Parts: sequence; C-alpha cells; structure tokens
Amino acid sequence: MIIQNITNYIEELAPLHYAEDFDNVGLLIGNYQTEVTGVLVTLDTLEETVDEAIAKNCNLIVSFHPIIFGGLKKINGNNYVERVVLKAIQNNIAIYATHTALDNSKNGVSAKMCEVLGLMNTKILIPKKGIIKKLTTYVPIDKASTLKEKLFEAGAGSLGNYDLCSFDVHGTSSFRGNEDSNPTFGKKGELTKREETKISVVFESKNESAILKALKGNHAYEEVAYEIVTTENVYQNIGMGMIGEFKTEMDEKDFLAYLKKTMKTDCVRHSALINKKIKKVAVLGGSGSFAISNAKKAGADAYISADFKYHEFFKAENSILLADIGHYESEQFTKNLLVDYLTKKFSNFAVILSEKSTNPIYYI
Repeated sequence: MIIQNITNYIEELAPLHYAEDFDNVGLLIGNYQTEVTGVLVTLDTLEETVDEAIAKNCNLIVSFHPIIFGGLKKINGNNYVERVVLKAIQNNIAIYATHTALDNSKNGVSAKMCEVLGLMNTKILIPKKGIIKKLTTYVPIDKASTLKEKLFEAGAGSLGNYDLCSFDVHGTSSFRGNEDSNPTFGKKGELTKREETKISVVFESKNESAILKALKGNHAYEEVAYEIVTTENVYQNIGMGMIGEFKTEMDEKDFLAYLKKTMKTDCVRHSALINKKIKKVAVLGGSGSFAISNAKKAGADAYISADFKYHEFFKAENSILLADIGHYESEQFTKNLLVDYLTKKFSNFAVILSEKSTNPIYYI
C-alpha cells in the first residue's frame, strides 16, 4: 500500500478542490509512491507529533491543519514550522493535510460536531459556490445515447439525490476539415452539414478529469467540440458549517451546561441570554465568526463556533445565542472522524489516533 492509495481514499471524503483558496492542503511533505508502514492521525503536526509517529512506526501523518501555510524561503529550524519540516524530512515522515477540504465536506468537521451534540435533520449552513460545472458538447444524433452513458459513468449528470441528468437539443452543425484532417463524416476541404444533438450535463468539479477523458475517448469526431463553464449555483451538499435540531428543546443555561460537558471544554464564552428555548442550532468548526449572519438568517436559536472577537458578540442582537467553545475544542473530534473513516478501508497496517493534545491554549 502506497501513500497515493491512502490520499485517494481521503479525497473521496474531502476532495482537495473543496478547500478554500487561501488554504494549503494535500501532501505537504513526502512522495506519493512511498510504501506506508502506518498512519498517525492528528489535529496539528508539531515536533512531538513527528516523534510520536517515529515511535509508533508511522511514516504518514494525516493532519487536519497544515503545518505549512505560507511559503518557506529557508528551512533552518529557526521556528516551530521549520523544525517540524526538518524533522519529518530527516526521518522520512510524510505529512498530508485536509483542513478546509474537510470543513466543506458534508460528512466533515461540522457534521462530526452535529453527531457529537446529537443534532438531527442537519443540512449545510453555507452552501459553496463554484463547485457545479456544466459540460456542453455536440455529437451525431445516433451517437448521443452511447456518449451520454460514458459521461454518466464518469460522474456527469449526478448531483445530490439525482443522477443520469442531461438536456438534449437537436440542430444542424457545419464544419470543414483542412488537408491534414481526417473527418469521420464528409470530405477534406468540403463544407459538411449534419444533424446533431447538443448534450448538456452538470457535474461536480472533482469529476472533471474523468469526464473529459470519457468525452474524448468516446466521441465520434476527430476534433471534439465542447464547452465547460463554472456555474454560480450553490451546491447544497458542500459548504461550511451545518444546522440541525435537538430532539427536545432546552433552556439556555441547560444548553450551555450541556455544551460545555459534551464538547469537553473548560470555557464557553457566550453572548447575553435572551430568554429563549434552544432547539435549532448552527455549528461551524474553527474560526466561525464570519458565519454569524448566516446562522441568524437560517433561524438558529444558537450558533456554536470559535474565535469570536469582542465586538462580534454584539452581532447576536438579542436574536441568537452565540457560543464560543474554543478553536481546538470545536475541531477535536475531527481526528476521530478520520481514524474511523480510514480504518473501515485499510486493515493491513495501523491507523493510529494521536494521543497528543495539540491545543496551544490553557485555562486557569
């Protein structure tokens, strides 16, 4: 088993193109062709994490947060990032990060928070744009059905709970091949007109390479005419945060006590109590103040996230209970999610949950 096999499987859960533009995800250190001796799953990769991987004979660290965020101009060990990179390279330890790719997955960080909290009827809080693309191509009428079958097999025409989706329009095409052409229909140098089918299919951007391969490998023409556009449509199954409901509503103070206990945090910073029952709850792992307005718009009674600044608590405006449980605390169960996911697929080597707490914040 090589690293590529592991990362391909992770990317079925959290495709790298789900990640935000600012992020740095994927294989940060190492070679995809390296044989795997063991996998250590962690929230952050620190020097002690690399030491743990060495001690447990794991040559691949799957980390939620990327240790390399910005460009490294030198690797001299002058800061904690450089020291981690040096130690990993010196000991042939590969490091792979998922971060916002997993944040945007419908079965990712926020979904795990909902599971731990016991929320039901969950859905994405902020559906992501730029994920849905549309392919349009033109094919002889009698070849349309066969080509669509191949496109469907590659992932075209599948969104949410539906597949085999397409739209066809019949029309007349024209073309003329030059002296170097090898036309399937017509003759070189002569204008040819044919009745064709215009096929349009939507697809998730993660399937683009496979769909183009299917298109070019199964099209009737020497030169394949096609267009791919990225739509502005939001995709309800991919995006940041989630919102769900408790089976039974609870008082605000009971909710905060439950939250503190369930999310294993020593501190819950919250906005003013508003004398409101808590039933509908929005969550977002990590720094989530940017989604306060989304939680309010979605009608949440409470919003759980982390890293709220002083003035951001005013945004509650007596309409929602904001609860900051801490960055680490909001994401702590992510490594359990990854271990469970990997263990179901791979049994011929160890997938180990890191025992180290990488929370840099302490409470007194």
